[in-house]
Amino acid sequence: MKKKKAGTPPPLEVRLMNGTALVLFAAFGVLLLAALCWWALRHPVFALGGITVQGDVTHSSAATLRANVAPQLSGNFFTVDLAATRRAFEGVPWVRRAIVRREFPNRLRVVLQEHQAVAYWGEEGGSRMVNSHGELFEANDGEVDADGLPRLAGPDGQAAQVLAMYRALAPMFEPLELVAEELQLTGRGSWQLALDTGATVELGRGDIAEVLPRVQRFVQTLTQVSSRYGRRPEALVSADLRYGDGFAIRLRGVGTVTAEPKKG
Repeated sequence: MKKKKAGTPPPLEVRLMNGTALVLFAAFGVLLLAALCWWALRHPVFALGGITVQGDVTHSSAATLRANVAPQLSGNFFTVDLAATRRAFEGVPWVRRAIVRREFPNRLRVVLQEHQAVAYWGEEGGSRMVNSHGELFEANDGEVDADGLPRLAGPDGQAAQVLAMYRALAPMFEPLELVAEELQLTGRGSWQLALDTGATVELGRGDIAEVLPRVQRFVQTLTQVSSRYGRRPEALVSADLRYGDGFAIRLRGVGTVTAEPKKG
């Protein structure tokens, strides 16, 4: 009897049988996996049983969240669209950002970040506000907790710029015991400020680096100019800082110009 040489490949029939067995085993594995997936997708234990909400929920009650989000959810633990769920939560008033995660076996965990209102936006009576990031959002006036928020206005795409300008300007009037209540950026790029006394200040064009030196010069000399006429800074009615070498002001009962009339 002839001995089989070492290293000789097995006969073709054996190789075909081995290959067929591997294919059948792989097919069986795929079918088994598909069956398990089918079972998991339809088993009641994986139906969404609830949503745990954490984070900022000062303005977002459970009833509000259910009314706005629940109708938009579909599927179970495995099939629910997390991106769509996140968008549904972020569509709720006051919600700025939502992070949604699955929590095995049948729950979702959501962490919310609310808008922090720092100013009203647009005309009085409107429902839009500016958050601490300079973003616009919708809110009812009665839902705002903080009193004394300023009112800002300008092109919608420049809310962050208007907020930054206000934050730079407001502290400059505090030594005069004047409060900056409103700031507007007009469509022509000019800044207009309103104080709590009702006075209006034309700031002119420019960014923070250009506007602040004009305002600094104004607040440093307003007390001196107003006292010259027996007035205090709160007697200011209006001011125009658009002059190259100074500013023009109007006091209650007094009118004066403290600069050469060369507007920039």
